Amino acid sequence: MEFVRPDINIDFMGKRRIGYILSAVLILISIGSLIVHKGPNYGIDFAGGTLIQIQFSEPVSIDKIRDGITNIGLKDASIQKFGHDIDHEYLIRTGKSDMTSSGLSQSLTEAVKDSTGIVPEIRRVEMVGPQVGEDLRNKALLAIFYTLLFITIYISARFENKFLISGIVAGSIMTVVYFLSVFNVGITFLIAAALVVSLIVFWIFKFKYAIGAIVALLHDVTITVGIFSIFNLDFSLPVIAALLTIIGYSLNDTIIVFDRIRENIKGSKPTDSLPILFNRSINETLSRTLLTSGTTLIVVFALYFLGGEIIHNFAFAMLVGIAVGTYSSIFVASPIVLAVEKK
Repeated sequence: MEFVRPDINIDFMGKRRIGYILSAVLILISIGSLIVHKGPNYGIDFAGGTLIQIQFSEPVSIDKIRDGITNIGLKDASIQKFGHDIDHEYLIRTGKSDMTSSGLSQSLTEAVKDSTGIVPEIRRVEMVGPQVGEDLRNKALLAIFYTLLFITIYISARFENKFLISGIVAGSIMTVVYFLSVFNVGITFLIAAALVVSLIVFWIFKFKYAIGAIVALLHDVTITVGIFSIFNLDFSLPVIAALLTIIGYSLNDTIIVFDRIRENIKGSKPTDSLPILFNRSINETLSRTLLTSGTTLIVVFALYFLGGEIIHNFAFAMLVGIAVGTYSSIFVASPIVLAVEKK
């Protein structure tokens, strides 16, 4: 099925500077939001504490709920509406996690009943200790880093046939990360430094496809996390799962374009310039790219609007990631490879 004309010839490489500017603006806004908010809005999974979901049979004001939970020592808790207005559900978040689930539920039910006059239904209670939350956060960041690293090493081995060098580079970077983590170096600083070193090493060994892929994937992850920060959405384990899915999805699209670029370069004439070959490759895969992204977005839209509040943030991350990942395969990954190829 052809979604676009077979003879289409859009000058993507001629518009790469516009893509650079747009990407730079989005990344700067994302990083700026993360700095202002002092990082993502970590959910209970990563920050630790207690999350309680309660439901009432009729409308209740948040002030009355707050009056009730203040009487049991939860005066610093945040309360927000959850789901649709007709459901009368609320989320209560607190940094306190030293009570048992049953004890907290019983105390909360009695306190809120006294303040509102309505017996609430405790839908769920989630407790995570602060140490466990920090450990989960560090492991999640490491999972994203190692995913990016192994993906770029795979691309180098596949597209540039440098299997031995790729393996040595991967082992060296992993060893450095491990030893630095033993000395309690901050995990965020550690991963940022490791990614910078990875890009330098890829440049030295002329892993042009790996450089394009890792820059595009970092672009996708940064913008997705930044949008979560801008809208102050919870950053939790399901969002990490969405980010890893986005990395895989974006990589799949990027590999298709890279594969066509490599084929066209091998079969090119001496008179063919690199921008023409890159444009031809992107145009030849454009129909497949748009069809794949479009059908995937239909499913994710269904999850977002019909899947319920529990997976709302997961589906939103997927929506943003698929859109940004499709854009980056064309306007980030390929232009980066072209720029490195020219150098």
